[in-house]
Amino acid sequence: MKDSVIILSGGMDSTTLLYEMQERIALAVSFDYGSNHNAREIGYAKLHCRRLGIRHALIRLDFMHDYFKSSLLDGADAVPEGHYADDNMRSTVVPFRNGIMLSIATGIAESEGLKYVMMANHGGDHAIYPDCSPMFVKAMSEATKAGTYPGIEVLAPYTELTKADIARRGKDLGIDYSETWSCYKGGDKHCGKCGTCVERKEAMKEAGIDDPTEYED
Repeated sequence: MKDSVIILSGGMDSTTLLYEMQERIALAVSFDYGSNHNAREIGYAKLHCRRLGIRHALIRLDFMHDYFKSSLLDGADAVPEGHYADDNMRSTVVPFRNGIMLSIATGIAESEGLKYVMMANHGGDHAIYPDCSPMFVKAMSEATKAGTYPGIEVLAPYTELTKADIARRGKDLGIDYSETWSCYKGGDKHCGKCGTCVERKEAMKEAGIDDPTEYED
């Protein structure tokens, strides 16, 4: 039964969730908020939705680029290099991004007569992104449930998983991760040095996947 909207970036995590939950997904929603890498991600989001026959919607959030402060919105040179565990990675936070996207997706779900909104946050996100934490997911789900007539809930099945766990699921599903985008710099190739590139490399290696990503380095 098609009962869900999914927030689909076009990265490894949300693409894996798209394939894993495809039988339940009525609509995939991508958001263009003006980040360095949005265009690269969204192209892959559209590709996978076409392949699976899932309806796709693109929503522009231009105000975030105009009013929010984040290195993801300030050009490739502003994005720090290193590991997510490094303190400088906090500059990549886009304030309350997931809260805004979940709110919009919830309104769409209610308008479409659907029951759930899916997101693909994971355990590695918690330390740096407050709007990926288990506490946030629980609170948002309570809010969407209370604030909609059908009692729409947030489904975030990867919240306690590592990115390597997700990559293993993708491997079992036969997903070609060369058709996903992670790099925060958004160049022609993955830079291989920013936090999300480093995390991508580590996850592939731990999952036993021959990394198909083309890196600048």
